[in-house]
Amino acid sequence: VVKDPAEGHLCCGSAGTYNIMQPEIARTLRDRKVRNIEATGASIIATGNIGCITQIASGSKLPIVHTVELLDWAYGGPRPEGVPAPKSFLQAAE
Repeated sequence: VVKDPAEGHLCCGSAGTYNIMQPEIARTLRDRKVRNIEATGASIIATGNIGCITQIASGSKLPIVHTVELLDWAYGGPRPEGVPAPKSFLQAAE
């Protein structure tokens, strides 16, 4: 099931060099984005932006993958690195 977080349009704080040039503001944005994502109850995070992957991963314990990795897995490809095996994955979601 795909779940959209509240305020999905807001930046995660990565935005090129923004997280380097404005680390405090970037951290605040990241924390807000992570709270909204985790509030969905999702078991995995997928995004198509490598900067967002890095930024969000630094503030969440949920596995995070590129959207293409998730789609590849859904269509029979290998399980993305860092994503628990399906049995433990389902148990963690319950």
